Amino acid sequence: MSGPRASRTCSGSDEASNFRSPLGTRLREPLTQARFQQQFGGPEQDPELPEEPSLPWLCRLWSSLVRACSWPGAWRLLLARLPPLRWLPRYRWRAWLLGDAVAGVTVGVVHVPQGMAFALLTSVPPVFGLYTSFFPVLIYSLLGTGRHLSTGTFAVLSLMTGSAVERLVPEPLAGNLSGHEREQLEAQRVGAAAAMAFASGALLLGMFALQLGVLSTFLSEPVVKALTSGAALHVLVSQLPSLLGLSLPRQIGYFSLFKTLAAVLTALPQSSPAEMTISALSLALLVPVKELNVRFRDRLPTPIPGEVVMVLLASVLCFTSSLDTRYNVQVVGLLPGGFPQPLLPDLADLHRILADSLPIALVTFAVSTSLASIYADKYSYTVDPNQELLAHGVSNLISSLFSCFPNSATLATTSLLVDAGGNTQLAGLFSCVVVMSVVLWLRHFFYYLPKAVLACINITSMRQMFFQMQELPRLWHVSRMDFSVWMVTWVAVVTLNVDLGLAVGVVFSMMMVVCRTQRVQCLVLGLAEGTELYRPLRESHKLLQVPGLCILSYPTPLYFGTRGQLRHNLEWHLRLGERGKESAKPGGLPGAGEMEGQGGSLATAHGSIWVLLLSPFLVAEPVRVVILDFSGVTFADAAGAREVAQLASRCQDAGIYLLLAQCNALVLETLTRAGLLDTVTPGQLFVSVQDAAAHALERLELSGPKICTVWV
Repeated sequence: MSGPRASRTCSGSDEASNFRSPLGTRLREPLTQARFQQQFGGPEQDPELPEEPSLPWLCRLWSSLVRACSWPGAWRLLLARLPPLRWLPRYRWRAWLLGDAVAGVTVGVVHVPQGMAFALLTSVPPVFGLYTSFFPVLIYSLLGTGRHLSTGTFAVLSLMTGSAVERLVPEPLAGNLSGHEREQLEAQRVGAAAAMAFASGALLLGMFALQLGVLSTFLSEPVVKALTSGAALHVLVSQLPSLLGLSLPRQIGYFSLFKTLAAVLTALPQSSPAEMTISALSLALLVPVKELNVRFRDRLPTPIPGEVVMVLLASVLCFTSSLDTRYNVQVVGLLPGGFPQPLLPDLADLHRILADSLPIALVTFAVSTSLASIYADKYSYTVDPNQELLAHGVSNLISSLFSCFPNSATLATTSLLVDAGGNTQLAGLFSCVVVMSVVLWLRHFFYYLPKAVLACINITSMRQMFFQMQELPRLWHVSRMDFSVWMVTWVAVVTLNVDLGLAVGVVFSMMMVVCRTQRVQCLVLGLAEGTELYRPLRESHKLLQVPGLCILSYPTPLYFGTRGQLRHNLEWHLRLGERGKESAKPGGLPGAGEMEGQGGSLATAHGSIWVLLLSPFLVAEPVRVVILDFSGVTFADAAGAREVAQLASRCQDAGIYLLLAQCNALVLETLTRAGLLDTVTPGQLFVSVQDAAAHALERLELSGPKICTVWV
C-alpha cells in the first residue's frame, strides 16, 4: 500500500536542544520586542520643537507663507514647476538637437492630418484639430516631465468628447440645414467641446492641488489597455459611415456600437461608390506603410510618413478629377487662416459638462501618466505624477480659451517620436512650428482633401490599440485575475460606452484586490531540517514539528474585511470551540476528533489537508503554544486589532500560550491601543519566528514532554 510515510523520533533533552537550534549551537537568548528596543534602540523620535506662541490661525498662515516665499523657497518652487529649468542647462546640444529636430518635424507632419481626422471624430470642423495639435503641445513642452511624451489629439478622448458634444448639441431632426444654420450648429459644438476641455483642465488642476497623483496606482495596466482597445473598436465602427459615404446621425448612449452597425447595414445600399473607392485605396496604402514602419523601425532613419503621402495624393486626385462636384465626395473645404482670439467658453450648462468631463479627465491622467512612466523606465529617468496633473490641467485649461477640445498624450505619435530619435521635450517645439506653418500659410493645400481619407487615418492610427489584444494569452498565463479585469473592462467599454466601461473596470479591479486579500490562506509553518528557517508545510515533505506547538503565518493586511477569516482560521487550527470538551478528557490515547485538532500539526485551512499515517504508539496532544507570524500583516485597522485582542483572550481562557512574532511598529501600536497588552505581556512579543519558537520550546520543556518530530 503506497501513500504518505510517517516516522517518529522521540528523544530526551539533548535532542530537544538540537531541535531548538538546528545548527547545533545556541548563539543567544530569544529576543522579545522589549529586549530588542533596550539593546538596539527603538524607532527614532522627532526632536521636540519649542512650542509656538498661540497666534490666530490667519497669522500663522501668513507667517508660513512669508517663510515659503523667501528667495531660496521661490527658486525651489520654480525648479519644481518648470522642468525646462532643470533639463535645459544639461541639454546635450550636439548629441540631441538633431534627433529632437527630426523627431519634432516628423511628429508635426503627422499631427496635421491626424488632428483634422480626430476633429471630425469630435464633431467639430477639421481646423480645430490643428489648434489642438498646437497649443497643448506647446504648453506641455514647458510644464511636462515626460521627455519622450507627445501630446495633442487622442482618438479615445475625441470619441468621448464627440459623444458628449452630440448629446449636448444635437442636430435637428429635420436635417437639410442651410449654410447659416450649419455654421451656428458647428459654433455651438465647438463651444461645447471647448467647455469640456476647460472643465477637464479645472478638474485636473483640482487633483493637482490635492496632490492626487497617487491615484495613478489605482488605474491598473489591464484597465488602461482594455479601455483603449475597446475604444479603438468604437472608433472603427463610428468611421464606417464616412468610409462608405453615408450621412447617418451619430449614435450615442449605451450600446451605441451595435446601433451604429445596424444603421450602417440598413443604409448600405445608399453608399457612395466614389468614397468607397477612395477609402479602399487609402487603406491599401496606409496599412502596409504602418507595417513597414513597425517591422523595419531599426533600419529606417525616420518612419515613412504614410499619412502625409496619402493626404497629398488624395488632394491631387480630387482636384484633378473634380470628385467633389462630379461624385459629391465630401471634402475638408477652406480652412480659416490664423489662430482664433482667446475667448472664455460658455459654461451655462456646467453641471452637465462636469458629468462628461470627469471621465475625460481620468482617462487623460491615466493614459498620459502610464505612457510617460513606460518610457521613463525604459530611458532611466523619473516622472512626477503630480506635475503631470499640473501640465495636462494647464494644457487643457489654456487651450480651451483658443477653442481646442480635450487633449492628452497619444500612443501613436509618442511611439513615432521615440522611433524618430526624440530625446527631450524640445521636440514638441519643432512639432509646433510645423503645425503653425500649416495654419498660417499652407492651409489652402487641404481644400480638396476627402473626409474619407481622414476616416482612414483615424482607423489606421488605432493599429497599436487593436494589437494590444495579442497580449491576452500571455496575460492568461501570468495572472488570470488580471485577465479577468482586462476582459470585464473591454466588454463593458464595447457594450456600454467608454465612460461607464472605465468605471466598471476600475471598480472591478479594486474588487479583485479586495478578494485577493480575503482569499489568502493562513499557513502552518514547520522547521526545515538542519536550518533555522520556518517554511509552510505544503512547500516541503520534510519539515519538523513539535506536538503542542503550532506556528501560523497570516500573510495579509488585517482589517474589517479579513478579521473574520483570521478568527475562522484560528478557531479551525486551535479548536477553540472544542477546548472545553478536550480539556475535560483525561490523558491517554486521543480520539479521532483530537487527531484532527492538533492545530497545524495535521492540516492547513481551506482544504489543504495533510493526512498523516501515524503509528499507533505516536502520542498526540492538543496545542498548548501558538505562534502568530505577523510579518505579512502590513497594516491593521481598529476592527482587526480588536479581533486579535479578543482571540488572545480566548486563547488565554483555553489554556493556550499565545506568542506574536515579527509585528511591524505600526501594527504593534494599533494592537496595543486596542487592548492587546491587557491579555498578552510584553514578554510574549518577539522580533522573529525563530526567537518565538525557541521561547516556546523552553516553555514546552518545562511542562515535561519529550520532543517528538514527525517527518511527513
